Amino acid sequence: MAPVLAAPEAVRLKEFLQSEAAQGKRIYPPQGTRLAALDLAPLDAVKVVILGQDPYHGAGQAHGLAFSVQDGVQVPPSLANIYKELQADLGIPPAPHGNLSAWASAGVLLLNAVLTVEEAQPGSHQKKGWEAITDAVVAAVAAKREPCVFMLWGSHAQKKAAQVSGLNAGAEGRHLVLTAPHPSPLSAHRGFLGCRHFSQANVFLTAKGRGAIDWRLA
Repeated sequence: MAPVLAAPEAVRLKEFLQSEAAQGKRIYPPQGTRLAALDLAPLDAVKVVILGQDPYHGAGQAHGLAFSVQDGVQVPPSLANIYKELQADLGIPPAPHGNLSAWASAGVLLLNAVLTVEEAQPGSHQKKGWEAITDAVVAAVAAKREPCVFMLWGSHAQKKAAQVSGLNAGAEGRHLVLTAPHPSPLSAHRGFLGCRHFSQANVFLTAKGRGAIDWRLA
């Protein structure tokens, strides 16, 4: 990761974020949480990768994990569908909150393609430099010798992962790549609901000696 953080894209990204802050714009998630996905699920601990797109752009929602919101915030519709599939697949009832930190601590890398956003401006920080950094993260996981599971929900996640050499072909059989439509209410009924990705991931991880993920959320 160090070479990527020193690359021109990262330098431009830093300058852009500083400029946005200097103009008084509200940026989410707050500083100190923007790399939470990597802090809670460091490379050597990653078992599963779930790719998102942008952080939530409302106050108090985003805290650095894809699809996750802070405690006390209403569960977003896409996450509600993820919970619905989890219950259908593994019998785990929906959590009363939307904080997925426990998944991250268990080795689930909840990585957005872009790690910041301006308040009420979805997509506002796309193509500012984050993509090069998160591409490098996905590539680093794909290069791991330990088998991992990639859950690719929606075309954006699938296109991002397809850029990684070897991953689209299953990385020579080392990793398990699972694809489904996005869990958004607009597309979940097209195949996300019923995809059974959680049980498939655990069967694979157990067979490879890495241990199943405990998908329950307290």
